[in-house]
Order: sequence, then C-alpha cells, then structure tokens
Amino acid sequence: MSTDAETPKIAKLKIGDKELDLPIIEGTEGNIAVDIRNLRKETGAVTFDPGFGNTAGTLSKITFLNGEEGILRYSGYPIEELAQKSTFLEVAWLLIHQELPTADQLEGFEHEIRYHTMLHEDFKRFFSSLPKEGHPMALCAATASALSAFYPDVKFDDPEEHRWKAAVRLLAKFPTIAAYSFKHSIGQPFMFPRNSFSYTENVMHMMFSNPCEEYTPDPVAAKVLDLLLILHADHEQNCSTSTVRTVGSAQANLFASVSAGISALWGPLHGGANQKVIEMLIAIHEGGKTARQFMDMAKDKSSGVRLMGFGHRVYKNYDPRAKILKKACHDVLARLGSSTPLLDIALELEEIALHDDYFIQRKLYPNVDFYSGIIYQALNIPIDMFTVFFAMGRMPGWISQWLEFHRDPHSKITRPRQIYMGATLRHYVPVNER
Repeated sequence: MSTDAETPKIAKLKIGDKELDLPIIEGTEGNIAVDIRNLRKETGAVTFDPGFGNTAGTLSKITFLNGEEGILRYSGYPIEELAQKSTFLEVAWLLIHQELPTADQLEGFEHEIRYHTMLHEDFKRFFSSLPKEGHPMALCAATASALSAFYPDVKFDDPEEHRWKAAVRLLAKFPTIAAYSFKHSIGQPFMFPRNSFSYTENVMHMMFSNPCEEYTPDPVAAKVLDLLLILHADHEQNCSTSTVRTVGSAQANLFASVSAGISALWGPLHGGANQKVIEMLIAIHEGGKTARQFMDMAKDKSSGVRLMGFGHRVYKNYDPRAKILKKACHDVLARLGSSTPLLDIALELEEIALHDDYFIQRKLYPNVDFYSGIIYQALNIPIDMFTVFFAMGRMPGWISQWLEFHRDPHSKITRPRQIYMGATLRHYVPVNER
C-alpha cells in the first residue's frame, strides 16, 4: 500500500501471473475498503464471502457502526444523545435527510405524519379475508405491499416530491397497520387514529382502546415506546435493510421494497430474536431452573439449550442500545408500578455472562433484544407484536436507505456471483436407458 499522501492508496493482488492494483476507499471515520469492482473483468476471479460479512455493497451517509468499540451513530449523532434528547419523528427526519430538522421543519413533518395516518376503508375487507390466527408480521408485510395497489402512482423513478409523499404515507400509516393487525387477531373493531395524539400515543390508542369507553395513553409508556423506536430506527446494512435495498435495486417501489424488509425482519435470527428472549426467560421462570443452571446448560452444546439475546453479528462489545434499554427497564417498571421476575432473571443472566470466561472469550454481551422484550411486556404488548414494533422503529431506516440507493448515480441492480460446485458437463440420457 502506498504511503504517499498525494498518491491514491492502492492494494496489490496477484493471481497467477496477473497483478492488479485495487484502489483503497477510506470512509469518514477511517474505515477502509478495497475496491474490487474491476476484479472479475480484469482477472476472471470473484471473491467468496458467505453472508457478505466482509463486503461493502454501498457508500452510505446514514449510519456509522463500530462493533469492536460498541459505537452507533445516526448521521454522526451518538445514539446515547438521541435516545436522551430526541424524538422518534425527529430521528426519522435525521435519517432521511442526514441533518436534524429546524423547528419549522419538524413541526411541518409531524403535521404531515399526523394527517396521513388513516387507511383506506377497503383495507377492512382486506384484513377480514386473512385468518385471525395469522402472525401479525405476515399481515403487516401483506398490507405494506398492498399499499402499492391503493397508491399505484408510486413508482421507483418518481420525482423527489412523490417519493417523499410515499415515505410520509408509509411512516404515518404503519402504526395503523400494526394496530389493525392486532385488533384483527383478537376480533375487536378497528379504532381510527386520533390527530390529537403523538406518534406513539396514537398506536397505543389504536391497539388498546375500544368503542365502549374512553382511553388515555399513559405518557410514561408512550415515552419509553418512543425510545424503543429510536433505538431500532436504523442499524447499517443488516439483513432486512439489505433486503430493502436489493428489492429496490430492481426498481420496485417503496411499498414493495419495505414489505420485503418486513418479511426479512420477521426471521428469528433477526427481528424475531426479542420474542425468543422473552420466551426463554418465561421458560426459565416456569421451569424452576436457576439462572446459573440455565447458563451451565447453555455452555453444554449437547443440551440443546440456546442463550438468546447475547452476542451480535457486528458487535464484539456491549451493544450500546442494550445499555440504554437496561436503564430504561428499571425506570419504566418503577414508574409504571410494574414488577416482573423476568427482569430479575435477565439481570442475573447478564451478571453471569459478564464474569464467566466462556462468554467473555466468545464476546457474548447482551444485545438490544435482551431487554426490549421485557419493556414491551411491561407495556402490555403481546409477544407476537414485538417484531411488529421493531418493524415500526426500523421504518425510517428502511425508507432512508431506499431513498439513498435511489439517489446514488452509481447504484446498480444487486446481483451477487457464485462459485459453481455442481456436476461438470454431461449429456441427457432417455428415461428408459437410465
């Protein structure tokens, strides 16, 4: 690699008798990448990277993540500051525009969101055609995709103002979609959104109110739910975000692309992990095992026991979002007057993991899923809805990533290569001769 500051930094790759100069791209935080765009063209070779854990597919200005040091920033702003001082809709604007809004911009944005929350009345028939026992994530993915039918004018190559309107509609309507998916599952009437409520108050109203009596959302619950959405808002090129970008790369519209992202998030290795954490804690509590007994079983591969909520594909340090949620857990349970043995079990599991060489050597620290489920449960949100609220939080991240891909003049349709390992050339034999 060249050390001359005035000369482009280069990595050299030799394959057989061919030597290739590969440019080095350096990010604003000092992270570097080897530019291999011409590798196959000039050498006939491709890279082999299952899961793309060492492959950067884009240059992005949205989120910076340093897993080794436990750093997460949205467009430069530390997640700790945003969690303490910001709101979810302000963070949504930040992710989409990469700048915090002015007071007037934020007020206008909140107004737009507030007045686009209603769903077309025909959606009631759409929901009624779906089984009540269906998972809410399936309903949310289907409904998000169906928005394309209700707004057929939304296209990939729309002018910027049309894409903005689609983004506002999706952000505004998803809490209504989420609440309707819950109401449908329990056979209760759908509740219209209320323009007098905040974003999180509105979704709580639509989920927990009914036509028989007045319902006033708890401001403490609304505040902590806003915090959860902020912490989920974006997380760089994760599975669901990459899915949104991949589907968008085929010039699919925003609704179709996000629907695919919802489906990806549903997986238990991704957004569904917080549901698995609470199920694990319940199993420990109801099974009569101590936290120490469970952790000993988790270390034994033959036991079939899996420790959920620890470790992360990217973080090799304590997930900064988990630190924030650990404190929020104590605060919300105290202020709501709730108590749960699950939190006590969770704290004991964490204490063991942080002082046990087995978990320390494997860098198994609590992640965001570990405490989020306990808070969702304290807010009386059903387990099946945990991932739906994760999707609600991730919505501005998906939208901002889709928009960024759209604005990038160098973007291309996603098309990974493969290393073929199947049979070599052979010829067809008639069935009666085989």
